[in-house]
Amino acid sequence: MNRSSTPIRRTLMRMILLSGGVVLLVTSCAFCAYEFLTFRRFSIQQLKILSLIVALVGGVAVSLAYLISRRLQQIRASEGKLQSQLSEHVALASHQARLHGALQQAYDDLLQSQHTTMQQERLRALGQMASGIAHDINNAISPVSLYTESLLEREPGLSERTRSYLTTIQCAIEDVAGTVARMREFYRERDTQLTLERVQLNRAVQQVVELTRPRWSDLPQACGAMVDLQTDLTDPMPDIMGAEHEIRDALTNLIFNAVDAMPTGGTLSVRTRKTAGADSEARAFIEVIDTGVGMDEDTRRRCLEPFYTTKGERGSGLGLAMVYGMIHRHSAELEIESAAGRGTTVRLSFPAYSSTVVVTPKGQPAVVKRPLRILLVDDDPLLIKSLQDTLQEDGHVITASHGGREGIEAFSASEKRGEAFDVVVTDLGMPHVDGRKVAASIKGISPATPVILLTGWGQRLIATNDAPAHVDKVLAKPPRLHELRAALVELVP
Repeated sequence: MNRSSTPIRRTLMRMILLSGGVVLLVTSCAFCAYEFLTFRRFSIQQLKILSLIVALVGGVAVSLAYLISRRLQQIRASEGKLQSQLSEHVALASHQARLHGALQQAYDDLLQSQHTTMQQERLRALGQMASGIAHDINNAISPVSLYTESLLEREPGLSERTRSYLTTIQCAIEDVAGTVARMREFYRERDTQLTLERVQLNRAVQQVVELTRPRWSDLPQACGAMVDLQTDLTDPMPDIMGAEHEIRDALTNLIFNAVDAMPTGGTLSVRTRKTAGADSEARAFIEVIDTGVGMDEDTRRRCLEPFYTTKGERGSGLGLAMVYGMIHRHSAELEIESAAGRGTTVRLSFPAYSSTVVVTPKGQPAVVKRPLRILLVDDDPLLIKSLQDTLQEDGHVITASHGGREGIEAFSASEKRGEAFDVVVTDLGMPHVDGRKVAASIKGISPATPVILLTGWGQRLIATNDAPAHVDKVLAKPPRLHELRAALVELVP
């Protein structure tokens, strides 16, 4: 071929490369036609090649091939018919190729749906497991919660150091309870109402630093490593609107991850900073920075996926997923900067508190005006004792029953003696006779007696508005004295 046929060769090569000539751009065909009509120095063989290329585009291009043939009158009728038939076959093949592509896409979508379904089932199983262990965990930490709150409230002579330690213990208890409750968020939609309060980020950071000291200080030293913690807290910092226990939990996860990324030691930095709100929204930032092993791009991209972990059996793959959940619920932002061998920076960004946000002021603590006769029903001796001790200090007369059957018998005997109880506080999950049966029996004997259900499943029951029948109030474990007092004031005249 001469030089003017170079576009034809290019188009022919494109035809060969692109799926055996099935998929061709119409623009290529049009360009060839223009080249053909412009230059007249073509041989018959070149015209046939050009017509074949035009025909291979499909049925739409047959008219163009016919136009070229009529214009130069070089291609015989039999060849035109052959080209037309070939064009129809190629058009059919092109259609089949498109169908194959659509089928492949549908198959890929199905695989993705299966993967998503499996992931949801794993999350659902995790949530169900968390719901099952919530009762035992909350029972175990309930005495600690009650005694800590009672000491902070009733012992004004505590040293500053003791009070600080007790406050840290109280924060840790709330975080444990919140973590157990939030495990179900992996398989159930979050409540539409999230209780937000003004949060001082610097104070939250300082609390988390103290709570995590054994992990970033003691544990590495036991392994012969040294983690140097550096805090750089901007003062003053704007408050944010949030759930403080969730923010502390997220920071705890980030610090744990940072320490794990520095098995031979390094520097862990926790910083807070702010941006002015002159031209844009004022924001408050928390940064957790480590000098550890870092992440490659694939790991950084997937690190927020639930159950994705690079720690093997040591990791659950839920830490960063829970951090992301907190960020989403707070309308905040999350940035992760990392490179292999260069450490990691995780940056949390929150909208700064604005005076336009309406905050419901807290009322005065609830105070019961008279001593009450209270029946406690639970199968955990430690919880019974801690509740009894703290409520007796409020002046109430407490009768403790270990188990549902004993509780019903105690209530019935008291009614027969004419010594009615003012209120009954019962657990839900108990062997043989559970809290539902206790509540039903109490109401059957004395319909006017209030029944408070104090349970490790309280958060779930409150969130789903699924209080059992015959129950007047649901409270979650670990119990808070101020919540229990408020319930007593609400239910007992």
